[in-house]
Amino acid sequence: MKVLAWLLLAGGLAAWAAHGRLWTLPDRHNPWAPLAFDEAPGWLTRYKLGRLQAQPEACRALLGTTPLEAQPLPDRDTADGCGFRDAVRIRRTAVEVGEPFSLTCPAAVSLALWERHVVQPQALALLGTPVRRLEHFGSYACRNVYGREAGRRSEHATANALDVAGFVLQGGRRITVARDWQGDAPEARFLRSVHAGACLFFDGVLGPAYNRAHADHFHLDRGAYRLCR
Repeated sequence: MKVLAWLLLAGGLAAWAAHGRLWTLPDRHNPWAPLAFDEAPGWLTRYKLGRLQAQPEACRALLGTTPLEAQPLPDRDTADGCGFRDAVRIRRTAVEVGEPFSLTCPAAVSLALWERHVVQPQALALLGTPVRRLEHFGSYACRNVYGREAGRRSEHATANALDVAGFVLQGGRRITVARDWQGDAPEARFLRSVHAGACLFFDGVLGPAYNRAHADHFHLDRGAYRLCR
């Protein structure tokens, strides 16, 4: 209800501003303004990201303003509950990624925003150098949650999730979730900071604090369930 009230207020202010020509509501506070790559995240970011789910053309246009090197993929069904719609094959983000991977457009946008507004700023602030490479365990996989024989499909089954294992900094220094999560070293603080920051852009963010299955990576998805652990 609070979010709805703020949306109505922001919409009213935007309408008043457009009519009166006296003041312009900043786009980051305007629920009808499109999301911008360089725009600092705010209270409307998650709302605007959610809106991209039903706006594939707007999503692709926004993705085109990011550093991601991505090739559109044809929609595909691979099995019952598996396949992808509105997905891209990512060869590089703002950094190297090693093996290319596939993500839905909204998840790819979330990844680009997370790198731009969280990963690189925190790397500079806490480690004194930018990230050069993102290490991952992949994205698309036709399987159930935790690879179980029964149960619901994983977000990986629709290319809506990415497992991030670590980062390589400029100069070659390597930081991994498996080795560096614990403690109070700068590497650990960096990992916990980027994990928390991912919750600004993704719906599901799971890491070592969630369970043993995520002891060596961050699971980032744009799924139906909101969970940040």
